[in-house]
Amino acid sequence: MENGDIFAVAGILFVLGFVLLVIIVSAWVWWRIVSKTGHSGWLSLLMWVPIANLVMLLILAFGEWPVHRELENLRRRVTVTS
Repeated sequence: MENGDIFAVAGILFVLGFVLLVIIVSAWVWWRIVSKTGHSGWLSLLMWVPIANLVMLLILAFGEWPVHRELENLRRRVTVTS
């Protein structure tokens, strides 16, 4: 192998490693965001499906989160018992 070949292979490996790191970090970030809304973290995998990611963003933006439902139920219980 020549020096140019070694640098080309090293460059390709670096880019592939960087892309893999970006994929892992973004999957982890989306998992945390979706989990904090009260939905299953597995729904974050929909962010990798082209049309489903837009639908998922719309659900997160405009849908009622399970966390909000639970909070509203707790508020009703407190007002009823008070």
